[in-house]
Amino acid sequence: MTDIRFWRLDRHPEGNTNFAQALTLCTEEPAPLHPGEVRIAVEWLSMDAGTRMWMSPRTDGYQPPLPLGSKMVGLVLGRVIESKDPAFPVGALVRGFGQWAEQAIVSPQEAGLEVVDDTVSDPRQHFGALGMNSWTAYVGVKEVAAVKKGEWLAVSAAAGATGSLACQIGRILGAKVVGIAGGPEKCRFLIDEIGVDMAIDYRNEDVEARLGTIEGGINAFFDNVGGPILDAVLPNMAHYGRVAICGMVAGYDNDKPLPGPARFDQILMRRLRVEGFFIPDFLERGAEFMPQLREWLDAGKLTMRFDETQGIENVLTAYERMLTGKNMGKVLVKL
Repeated sequence: MTDIRFWRLDRHPEGNTNFAQALTLCTEEPAPLHPGEVRIAVEWLSMDAGTRMWMSPRTDGYQPPLPLGSKMVGLVLGRVIESKDPAFPVGALVRGFGQWAEQAIVSPQEAGLEVVDDTVSDPRQHFGALGMNSWTAYVGVKEVAAVKKGEWLAVSAAAGATGSLACQIGRILGAKVVGIAGGPEKCRFLIDEIGVDMAIDYRNEDVEARLGTIEGGINAFFDNVGGPILDAVLPNMAHYGRVAICGMVAGYDNDKPLPGPARFDQILMRRLRVEGFFIPDFLERGAEFMPQLREWLDAGKLTMRFDETQGIENVLTAYERMLTGKNMGKVLVKL
């Protein structure tokens, strides 16, 4: 086999830029498989904000930090080219947690590896409307936030992969949706393509004041961000509202724990239920979500804009775009 390239985490990065100071593009000969392992020729890498926490030295996150000197880990989509597990035959299209590499070697159970439907016209949808971002949006909106027809749902980072899907699923369930995003272009995208009822540009508008115009308040909040956005939403929640927290992008680049919301008192004053959730806790339910998501995708009710970068050598450029909010939709790297 020819040598393969992979990204190695050598230092803890500072902030959400200059990742080249922390990660190194390396080359190695492919290692032999151990019993039960699978080798994947990676076709796409998923860029996900949660992986930023894995680069941190923090031990109180939702997953232990990656040891320095390790291959960087993330979601991969590709073809099995060698297998020592009969459940994953050569040629199968698979998705799971692998390495930022041209070839990923995984233990299927540890990687959450699964064979995905090869008949989907755009395979990227396995990272889009049929992927874990969509599972997160589905669980967060339907179960954790328990959105009901006629209620107001607010979504932060609404022009991103998970946020745009949460907005659409909220609309499908009959909610009125407020999308909070950064910049006029993203707000136009939310209105024109996603169909939200209100778009708020947090960079140029007073989020708290805009939300304050909604009579009766926000019934459910799907939060990807935390920080000042959460503080702006809490005093505008309706009594007995629900807050579903799936991301804290505002604090992922901080190597120390952050203080809680400045408006924490509103949780009591408005009798709110606040719940954090993490989609790997729901991986075994994927088969349950897929029929409904596939039906919505085929019916044109769920759409996903892809922000695709070419080449493993450009992974850090794509990753930085995602973490600094320069993207709309799902950020992918095609190998």
